[in-house]
Amino acid sequence: MIESPHRVMISYSHEGIEESIVGIWDPTECERTAAWDMYVELITRIPVAYVRPGEGSLRIGLSSLYKLFDASREILRQYGPSVARPRDEGQLSFGYLSIKVLDLVLRPFMLKWHPLLADYESTRARTESPPEHEKKWERYSDLDLAMKEVREALMQYARLLALASEVPELIEKGD
Repeated sequence: MIESPHRVMISYSHEGIEESIVGIWDPTECERTAAWDMYVELITRIPVAYVRPGEGSLRIGLSSLYKLFDASREILRQYGPSVARPRDEGQLSFGYLSIKVLDLVLRPFMLKWHPLLADYESTRARTESPPEHEKKWERYSDLDLAMKEVREALMQYARLLALASEVPELIEKGD
């Protein structure tokens, strides 16, 4: 949720743990451009773009989210250290926000679910399609719910990036 153009509140709650990124961000022109690049990367990811219930695949969703680590690193390298420096005491920067979203939202989610899904996938018979096998997993609905929780946090981040980029939200909100 964005309370004003410069006030940041991104929260993520999973398994009883609440994480938040809170502060003030007054982006520079360089940060606005970096925010646009990250916004495009973020809203074009399958788990963030609205997918109707029953469509898609957990594996494709996890793989798409994993690619955000590479995209974030590339954008941070491209724009350099200036996007990581706050201008005033206590103020957030694009670099800080990018790393915090990875560390507080994506990293714990991926560390938990990637190995669990990979272990289950290794039990698939050659005659069964990956999507059929995936839907039979006893943890399917747990991962699906966790993916929705991640989506909500990433949507908060996407709204902030759209605001910083001075563009309207370009993504369907879904359920």
